[in-house]
Amino acid sequence: MALIDIGANLAHDSFAADLDAVLARAIAAGVEAIVVTGSCAASNEVAARLAGRDHDGGPHLHATAGLHPHHAADWNDALGARIAELARTPGVVAVGECGLDYFRDLSPRAAQRQAFVAQLELAIAAGKPVFLHQRDAHADFLAIVREHRAALPDAIVHCFTDSAEACTDYLALDCHIGITGWICDERRGSHLQEVVRLIPAQRLLIETDAPYLLPRTLKPKPKDRRNEPAFLPAVLDAVAAARGEPPAAMAAQTSANARRVFGLS
Repeated sequence: MALIDIGANLAHDSFAADLDAVLARAIAAGVEAIVVTGSCAASNEVAARLAGRDHDGGPHLHATAGLHPHHAADWNDALGARIAELARTPGVVAVGECGLDYFRDLSPRAAQRQAFVAQLELAIAAGKPVFLHQRDAHADFLAIVREHRAALPDAIVHCFTDSAEACTDYLALDCHIGITGWICDERRGSHLQEVVRLIPAQRLLIETDAPYLLPRTLKPKPKDRRNEPAFLPAVLDAVAAARGEPPAAMAAQTSANARRVFGLS
């Protein structure tokens, strides 16, 4: 099965020492492509460099460029100009990770909204989809996405963990929905077993969000508890089981969706 991980934070420091081994394990697990998430000025540069490298025998790497709402207070004209520049490069396939996070509120909410709108406008100008983050901010997030959706090439609600109602609202805006190992967590993700059945097949994507959200169904688990793209099959299996569909068919569908929405070759 050929899989595509549409969100992995390979620019994270935890991958600095053994990235080549991580990529080798990914390709051995059937992951043929990875979208490396950019979420701040530094990670955008690393993600873009990774997307521009030739990884012998490894998965094809692509990148996003954006500013996570946790870092929204860092937004300025220079950073916006750099994200716009990166978004025009072939290896960068989406603008983001951007959005709103009222759960942790690491940046003022007004700053989050300002940076979010600015990045949606950059995506529209670049003709690239947006890679979106939302946590405990559904009403404001929905209103902002709704205002811009018609002009956006496409939109991916990354790492979806919210309710069936929120999912329905995003689908009504023709968004894609990314599912992570959260669905494997019986403590807080059991509701996703039903939510994933609401997602039309052509709108469904899978991701690891590595190094975060290690699937709890994974056996054995790595001693360092670090998630990585090689564990994407655990997400695939959980989603396929919840939808009552064969994993091979689910792999083919989600990979086709990823290639289409991100314009991957």
